[in-house]
Amino acid sequence: MSALRETPAWRALEAHHGDVKDLHLRGLFADDASRGETMIAEAAGIFLDFSKHRITNDTLPALINLAEETGMPGHRDAMFRGERINCSEDRAVLHVALRLPRSRSLVVDGVDVVREVHEVLDRMAAFCEEIRSGRWLGHTGRRSKNVVNIGIGGSDLGPVMAYEALKSYSRRDMNFRFVSNVDGTDFVEATHDLDPAETLFIISSKTFTTLETMTNAKTAREWSLNAFDGDESAVAKHFAAVSTNAEGVSEFGIDTDNMFGFWEWVGGRYSMDSAIGLSTMLAIGPDRFSELLAGFHEMDEHFLGTALESNLPAIHGLLAVWYRDFFGSQTQAVLPYSEYLHRFPAYLQQLTMESNGKSVTLDGETVDYSTGAVFWGEPGTNGQHSFYQLIHQGTQLIPCDFIGFNHSINPLGNHQDLLISNVFAQTEALAFGKTKEQLEAEGVDDSLIPARTFEGNRPSSAITVDHLTPHSLGTLVAFYEHSVFTQGAVWGIDSFDQWGVELGKALAQKIIPELDSEAAPDLGHDSSTNNLIRRYRKAQGRK
Repeated sequence: MSALRETPAWRALEAHHGDVKDLHLRGLFADDASRGETMIAEAAGIFLDFSKHRITNDTLPALINLAEETGMPGHRDAMFRGERINCSEDRAVLHVALRLPRSRSLVVDGVDVVREVHEVLDRMAAFCEEIRSGRWLGHTGRRSKNVVNIGIGGSDLGPVMAYEALKSYSRRDMNFRFVSNVDGTDFVEATHDLDPAETLFIISSKTFTTLETMTNAKTAREWSLNAFDGDESAVAKHFAAVSTNAEGVSEFGIDTDNMFGFWEWVGGRYSMDSAIGLSTMLAIGPDRFSELLAGFHEMDEHFLGTALESNLPAIHGLLAVWYRDFFGSQTQAVLPYSEYLHRFPAYLQQLTMESNGKSVTLDGETVDYSTGAVFWGEPGTNGQHSFYQLIHQGTQLIPCDFIGFNHSINPLGNHQDLLISNVFAQTEALAFGKTKEQLEAEGVDDSLIPARTFEGNRPSSAITVDHLTPHSLGTLVAFYEHSVFTQGAVWGIDSFDQWGVELGKALAQKIIPELDSEAAPDLGHDSSTNNLIRRYRKAQGRK
């Protein structure tokens, strides 16, 4: 048995789960009329109502005991100090330094990382002002009105999500597109209506060697040069880079003055507020980008300095552990009631599952408990007409996060009242359901009662914010970052490496020449993979 499961706090939670697993939220609310006013927390503009969870007044203290026994607070403090908590890669984890104010200092290995961060931010701001003002001119003397970010993973998901979330704050006389998939369709559809003379590409790859990104980057280079009669001097006027590989950037033809770097202590899925956010800054401007960073920092300060019983990310993360390990829940739904956040669940999929999709501890031992849940979701109210049926009446327990805003950026009639009414109604319906007795009192035909009965007792959090702004987006993302951290620290896993993505990429590199070679290759894979390769080669007219 693992050390985690042998801790007194874990054993106490197992016993506690036995006491509460059959309790219904109907009874919990009936026994405590003020539950909805006490099981709440608020900070940095985010209000969290966790009263509709399958917990009693003893559950959160028991979960906090588990966090303390597993050293979560000390692990958190070590992260903020810049210690090398990414053990398998021997790296610090300092995305929190990306949003520290200019007046602060954090020295790691003899270097003030805050000073370095703001040097890059200042260069980004100057570059963005050149583009946004129209002073930057392309190869033919025309301003750049189109920006295409080419990246993948954290170099794409964060920028796409942020742009879509903050579109109302963006320059509407500029077009912003994002290319990530090595499928040529992605590039073609992103550029089909763009004029190369007015297009700026941002190539986002720390090493400048990422297969998908560099394949698309080379295609973008050819696309541009075809419009400029092959004049390679044009590349410097239509490309910028977010990278640390100055040699590779220069060989590509990009002026290294327009290369913006970040550091090994910034993980890809935690990088949207680094230079990876260059497209975001171009869209919303340096001042708004500073507001985004300030939102991140405000939640950082809350997570670092607030007692766990009032700590929003800690509460959220501990509840995730509660359902994953004691109720056996395998998934968690994130349901933003804002069309601007339609890419937020996809962003969280990488943040959560790449971070905590681990089966070994920091000590290299195989875990014998459940870690990272599957995160998924869609914006409300669209999701209500597709998959909510399973959440309400299916056989799986799926904790849900409902995210709503008190004010709409685009007020139209009573749209916002209708939208938010659904947030409140869905959490109520999931918690309390509808009983046979209620249906009988309504006169529902006996034959329909089984199908129309709602068990309820389905847990959910209501997360509400006043307005969707750059600042509140920062606080919301940091809230989830630190929830993920809390879970990983309790589980004793490394939330900051991602070795699981490497094997498939390495095998693909071996298969690529086997697909495009003229002569029939000597295949040494399993029979399935060998057959798939042969069938593909035949379809391509190769031997």
